[in-house]
Amino acid sequence: MPDSLGELLRSIAANVRRLRRRRSLTQEQLAERAGMDLSYLQRIERADTNLSMAKLDSLAQALAVAPGALLRTARLPALRRGRPSKRTSRA
Repeated sequence: MPDSLGELLRSIAANVRRLRRRRSLTQEQLAERAGMDLSYLQRIERADTNLSMAKLDSLAQALAVAPGALLRTARLPALRRGRPSKRTSRA
């Protein structure tokens, strides 16, 4: 378990983002499922805000994981600015 509040918030942010992407959810879709404002979810994913246990539980339910899965040690990847590049599939 992370040893400081900042590390804990960064781990939660990384886990929320990873699980959201793994389930092919947009931030808007996850915010709606968790019953929270989009801007609040965005602050959680940037580790810019502290969240209550109730919000942690709401996120866990929306992502279909145990709340403890969001508390596991994880790292936020470097933030890439700009538009995502289009992936092209090759046959």
